[in-house]
Amino acid sequence: MGVRLLVLVVLSVALMVVDARFALLKPVRSQMSLVLMQTYWITDLPQRLYQGVASQFGSRTELVAENEKLKTENLLLQGRMQKLAALTEQNVRLRELLNSSALVNEKVEVAELIGMDPNPFTHRIIINKGERDGVVLGQPVLDARGLMGQVVELMPYTSRVLLLTDTTHSIPVQVNRNGLRAIASGTGNPERLELRHVADTADIKEGDLLVSSGLGQRFPAGYPVATVKEVIHDSGQPFAIVRAVPTAALNRSRYLLLVFSDNRTPEERANDAAQAQEAEDKQNGTVPVVPATVPKPAFVGPPAPVTAPAPAAPVATPAKPATHNARPAKPAASKPPATTPTATAAPTRQREE
Repeated sequence: MGVRLLVLVVLSVALMVVDARFALLKPVRSQMSLVLMQTYWITDLPQRLYQGVASQFGSRTELVAENEKLKTENLLLQGRMQKLAALTEQNVRLRELLNSSALVNEKVEVAELIGMDPNPFTHRIIINKGERDGVVLGQPVLDARGLMGQVVELMPYTSRVLLLTDTTHSIPVQVNRNGLRAIASGTGNPERLELRHVADTADIKEGDLLVSSGLGQRFPAGYPVATVKEVIHDSGQPFAIVRAVPTAALNRSRYLLLVFSDNRTPEERANDAAQAQEAEDKQNGTVPVVPATVPKPAFVGPPAPVTAPAPAAPVATPAKPATHNARPAKPAASKPPATTPTATAAPTRQREE
């Protein structure tokens, strides 16, 4: 047994040396690898069959589950979409009743951030839209998530925007849940706003969404501003400490939106809405309501005392017949200039006779 083992060891060492030093065993090795490959494939066949069947059944189960999940999400989204569509239509109808249908959609323009203020104590950015593009001072700027700030400096082709988190910036907001009004001020931290002078008993809690109230006549109402992160109540203080996180990505947004608000007065909006309604009625062939009220000022305009000189009418009426009689008299004297001599000549002749 030991001799056989020794012979096999010597033979294997000799084969390895020959294979390493010479190329005599390459054809043999290639043929042996072909045979061994078939052997490996046959021995691995059960494992591969098991994995294939398991993956087929597993992937089908996962696909069915994912399909059901997507169907459920699709139904939920469709339901929300229908609700939003209904709310939008209701909003449009209410605005039409208020004669402010022109304010349903606001004009916006895309701008790109091209620079930031190097001063670390101010939060300002530079955008590639300026006075030549119709930008005005105080114009609101927002990104895809919410309000970012307002334009504070104009240049011909660029503008400087003051962000909400700057220590000199404040914006009137209201809690979207209950309409509670407050003032959100910047803290110098790009991820924090503070609500000033909020009563300790105010109905505000963590997670409430703060939207612009529009009371400052600078920002349009209804845009997201921040989300309440922390509310601290102190029984010894009249006001609560409310901290919020801006909804806009102030440090990450590259493309922004400039909102062009409607600066018309309420009277101008009402007049424009009335004119638009009148034009629509004319196009539809219906009788407009506004023209019916227009004759009233024309009828009331001339005051009654102006037509009241009826007492003076009798004084003027005798003069009228006189002038009326004078008119026929003039034609009588002027019309027959040729016939009057014959008529007067006859009586003179009779007198001579």
